[in-house]
Amino acid sequence: MTPFTARVIAVIQSIPEGKIMTYGGVARAAGSPRAARQVVRILHSMSRKYKLPWHRVVNAKGRIALEDESGSLQKLYLLGEGIEFTADGAVNLELFQFVPAPDPELADYLLPPLE
Repeated sequence: MTPFTARVIAVIQSIPEGKIMTYGGVARAAGSPRAARQVVRILHSMSRKYKLPWHRVVNAKGRIALEDESGSLQKLYLLGEGIEFTADGAVNLELFQFVPAPDPELADYLLPPLE
């Protein structure tokens, strides 16, 4: 397992119940801001093995990216944790997004905060 993969797993495991992160937010917190697609691959291949709360990761618009039964299941899980969806089916990122505390070991890799 690569160090990035291990960090992604740790970040996803740290998302508390009732909060979500975006794929890009997970990548940024793991030290590689442009690796959102890699986060998708890691979630797809390792969620069961590491018992990841995969349902707490959504796209940059706050939407569920899955369009099959898994997407319906993801929405049910999130609703069960108290996450609310807007009329157009998105999660309000300002209200429900989890932003982990910066990891000092990754400080050289992270982008400055958006203003």
